[in-house]
Amino acid sequence: MEKGNFVDYIRIFCRSGKGGAGSLHFARTKFNPKAGPDGGDGGRGGHIILRGNAQLWTLLHLRYHKNILAENGENGSKNNCTGRDGNDVFIDVPLGTVAKDEETGEVEAEILEDGQEVIWLPGGRGGLGNSNFATPTNQAPEYAQPGELGIEGYKYLELKILADVGLVGFPNAGKSTLLSVMSAAKPKIADYAFTTINPQLGIVSYRDNRSFCMADLPGIIEGAAEGKGLGHRFLRHIERNSVLLFLIPADSNNHTREFEILHNELEQYNPELLNKKMIIAISKSEMLDDELKQEIEVTLPKSIPHLFISSLANQNISKLKDLLWEALTAED
Repeated sequence: MEKGNFVDYIRIFCRSGKGGAGSLHFARTKFNPKAGPDGGDGGRGGHIILRGNAQLWTLLHLRYHKNILAENGENGSKNNCTGRDGNDVFIDVPLGTVAKDEETGEVEAEILEDGQEVIWLPGGRGGLGNSNFATPTNQAPEYAQPGELGIEGYKYLELKILADVGLVGFPNAGKSTLLSVMSAAKPKIADYAFTTINPQLGIVSYRDNRSFCMADLPGIIEGAAEGKGLGHRFLRHIERNSVLLFLIPADSNNHTREFEILHNELEQYNPELLNKKMIIAISKSEMLDDELKQEIEVTLPKSIPHLFISSLANQNISKLKDLLWEALTAED
C-alpha cells in the first residue's frame, strides 16, 4: 500500500513528552540559612501537533518517520525557576487527513484547512515544586510533584481526498479520459482495467473564472464494500466528495444493472453516501445513435439527472460542467 508515490494510509508510533519534575529545594543564604522552600515547577512535555498543509497531497513524507517522539520538559530548579517546556513536534499532513488510534479505532483528529493545527497528543504537565505546598502550618514541605507521563501508542493517519466531484464507475469506464478532457490533469490512460490505482485530482475551469475540483478515483468492482479489488482504500475517498458522478460506458451490457451495483456498493460501505447529490453520465456515447440513446434513457433512474457524453468527441462536456456546477451550488 505504501510502495508508490501516493501514500494514503500509514501507521506510526507516537509519544508526547513527559512533564518535568517539580524541584524539592530549600533556600539557604548567608544571613538566612532557613529561608524556606524555593523549588520551581517542572516544564510541560512537548505536544505532538497535526498541521494542515495544502501543498501536500500524500503521506509519503512520513514513510521513513514512523517514530514521532516529542521532547520531555525540564525539571524545576532552585530559586523558583520553572523548567523549560519540551519542544513541540509538528506533523504536516495533507488536507483531508484523519488521525485514529490503532487500539480503539477512535477518530482523534481531522485536518480540513490549510494551516489548521490540532494538538493530537498533549504533553504531560510539569510537576509543582515544593514552594507551592508551603502553608502557615507546614512551612517546610518535604515533597514536590513528579511530572505527568506523556501519551504514547500506535496511531493511524488516513487520507481521504478532498474534492468537489468524485468520479464513480467500474474499471475502464472512461473516468481518466474524462478528467484529462475537463481539466489539465494528465492521469494514466490505457485500455485495461485498474489503469488508475491512485486518486487523481484535476481543477475544472468554469465560467467567470470559477472552478471546482474533480477526483478520478480507482474503479469499483462488485464486492468492493467487502474489500475486493481496491475495496475500502477507494471507497473512503468518496466520503469527502460533495457530488458523485457515476460514469457508465455506452457499451455496457446492462446500464441499469451497472448503476445498481455501484449504488449498492456505496450503500454497503456507508449508507450516508446515498445522501450525496448524484449525476449519471453515459460515456463513450459517440457510438450511439438517437434510437439507442432513447432505449438506454428509459432504463435509467428518473430521480437522478443524466447526460450522454463523449470525451473523445467533446460531446456535451460543457453541459456536464453546467450540471455539476448547478449541483455543487444548489442549496440543500
